[in-house]
Amino acid sequence: MIALLSPGQGAQSPGMLAPWLELDGTADLLAELSEAAQVDLHALGTTADADTIKDTQVAQPLIVATSLVSLHALEARAGSRIVWAQLAAGHSVGEFAAAAAAGALSPADALGLVGVRGRAMAEAADQAPTGMSAVVGGNPEEVDAALAAHDLVGANVNGGGQVVAAGLLTDLDALAAEPPARARVIPLAVAGAFHTEYMAAAVQTVQTAAAEVDAADPQLQLLSNFDGAALTSGEQALARLVAQISSPVRWDLCQQTMLEAGVTRAIELAPGGVLAGLARRSMRGVETVALKGPDDLDAAVALITSATEEN
Repeated sequence: MIALLSPGQGAQSPGMLAPWLELDGTADLLAELSEAAQVDLHALGTTADADTIKDTQVAQPLIVATSLVSLHALEARAGSRIVWAQLAAGHSVGEFAAAAAAGALSPADALGLVGVRGRAMAEAADQAPTGMSAVVGGNPEEVDAALAAHDLVGANVNGGGQVVAAGLLTDLDALAAEPPARARVIPLAVAGAFHTEYMAAAVQTVQTAAAEVDAADPQLQLLSNFDGAALTSGEQALARLVAQISSPVRWDLCQQTMLEAGVTRAIELAPGGVLAGLARRSMRGVETVALKGPDDLDAAVALITSATEEN
């Protein structure tokens, strides 16, 4: 079984769309996605600097668009629509790319909602001095206890001994000054405490936009960051995508579901690397390919071919 993985915020890098734009059809698709998101994705993905694309309202649509552009290129190279994948999952905003890959949302609807989501989350982040820090290593129970003691939330539980703490900057500073045993606390360059109650206002904004969208039932198993479970209807998928804005990302449970479902191979859409790295630590034995640029398409097609030949 092949899984399609879609990365989340923080995976972006300057100029990451430039090599994809050399492929036929990419410019037209990107123009459609830019219009839907109300963001100039061409400029942001080719000439914008690192500080510019770090902005939440820019980073989110840029990452999702890059994932969908790379999926379009992979389908063209493989010679077919996604008949070779059986499961899709995305980390945080990557869930929208996964929903589009699974057929639950059109690419334009996915980018339209992500554009609203990015702007709403940036606005919510401005309401309080909050942030996020990665906590790497340590005993899981001791890490949980340390977060609770400092009024912090495990906003991303990624597996492989990595949790992202979120909350007030003063509480994150206190955690860094007194970290759990054998753990490192690494501040992340994000604008706020995403996937926590601090994003409640953003949920309401995106919910209003989502009410205008028609979602279809997923054609692949589409996993939810809430609990790792497969979503069975378009309505359910859309509701989860909205609610997840203020709920922790349980990528550890998504990985567990993939293993239980029999996933043996995974392709991480561009800008790939982060989720493939987590899979190597937490999904041992699963073969992975991360699409970082068009040069990685042949390796992804080879992975698809090997899976087809096995079956």
